[in-house]
Amino acid sequence: MYRYHTYNEPKRILVTGGAGFIGSHLCERLLKDGHEVVCLDNYFTGAKENIISLMKNPRFEFLRHDVTEPLLIEVDWIFNLACPASPIHYQYNPVKTIKVNVLGALNMLGLAKRVRARVMQASTSEVYGDPDIHPQQEEYWGNVNPIGKRSCYDEGKRVAETLFFDYLRQNKVDIKIVRIFNTYGPKMRPDDGRVISNFIVEALGNKPITIYGDGTQTRSFCYINDMVEGMIRMMDYETGNHERERDYTKPYLSGFTGPVNLGNPAEASILSIARKIIKLTGSRSKIIFERLPDDDPRRRCPDIGKAKQYLQWQPRISLDDGLKRTIAYFKKQLKAEHP
Repeated sequence: MYRYHTYNEPKRILVTGGAGFIGSHLCERLLKDGHEVVCLDNYFTGAKENIISLMKNPRFEFLRHDVTEPLLIEVDWIFNLACPASPIHYQYNPVKTIKVNVLGALNMLGLAKRVRARVMQASTSEVYGDPDIHPQQEEYWGNVNPIGKRSCYDEGKRVAETLFFDYLRQNKVDIKIVRIFNTYGPKMRPDDGRVISNFIVEALGNKPITIYGDGTQTRSFCYINDMVEGMIRMMDYETGNHERERDYTKPYLSGFTGPVNLGNPAEASILSIARKIIKLTGSRSKIIFERLPDDDPRRRCPDIGKAKQYLQWQPRISLDDGLKRTIAYFKKQLKAEHP
């Protein structure tokens, strides 16, 4: 049984991108556990519907604000999740994506420095690019195209990680970095272009399911509840009184700043996922194949050894169980839209 260090002590917590898919689930969990939550979002990809049920909670506050602009607020913890995360959305305005990653990181680090808050960067498995090693370990530097269509996101997240470590070494800001692998569950947008949401929406409509490439490329999918638990455990991680004596010149510190992979190490091909969703939905959808986009990773699977070692964390919810919950959510949403 994992024992929290300071998480159970009431805190005032800022979640940027809090109206998004992962952010809204995180806000909900933090409120459930007794914290005061400030949700920041500009609704570029987040949605008011994701947090509407939280508005009546007196410990919940919403700020419509762009993270690329400075913010003055008193908080204890900062989860920096603000950034469009699907290729459709982050490629829509690549310059804006770079700004969100870089200026957003700078603004949240500056805030954390001023108010002496702990700050977490929600990084991504995309920092590994199209990896040459498998599964991906945190020490791997990645194989990323710096000038491709995905670079605004991939390189933006890599720069954000650099900034976090520079603020740690230069200003002794209390940082955490998690690298989030494919995550799915309720509150995903039906138009976000991600594998799970695309396949489920197409299957429920008995429309052709589109696979890019031959479907042999692999991904690993982590259910949202497991992801939120991993993020909280990482943010909560403490090492005791010797924390004050850390050597800030070293990349891996006694306080375990990360980066740490959070994801499901159970690997599956895209084709097998499509077939599974067709079966679970009872769909009549046919599978069609189209050209693989440029720089699309062939394999993506995390080594979660550090998460197990430091956080006693690993995914608990199976793919079948998670897909059933997600399918039920989309069925309800589609029924509400087309009664």
